[in-house]
Amino acid sequence: MNSLRMLDQDAENDDAAEVTWEDQQRINSFSKLNTRLRNMQEKLHELEQEKDALKDLADEFEMILDEDEPVLYKVGETFLHMPLPRARKRLEKDQAEVEGQVNTLSSSVKACEKEMQELKIVLYAKFGRAINLD
Repeated sequence: MNSLRMLDQDAENDDAAEVTWEDQQRINSFSKLNTRLRNMQEKLHELEQEKDALKDLADEFEMILDEDEPVLYKVGETFLHMPLPRARKRLEKDQAEVEGQVNTLSSSVKACEKEMQELKIVLYAKFGRAINLD
């Protein structure tokens, strides 16, 4: 029942591949890409939440019947009173901006994932199970 055991000498030496300078550069590149990917995914999640909040605001604006009554609209960290038509225009502009940022960031995430996958193929081909890139 003891799952811990020593590797025999042959099994231990099978995984020992020499790490060249190029291999180390690939590993470093993978690590940098992995960090960048995590940061981009966090930013993408924040943008998706902002996109949902703007959609909810658009739905709220649709329920307002009195066009003359000013509404509160958040600009940066401040809420401003503005007429409903102006707030709707501002909302459309903000939605388009966030959508553009989401699209740009999504394509960057895909490019980063593709580059990481290519590095994984090369590194796993050389080091097999001796390296963990997940």
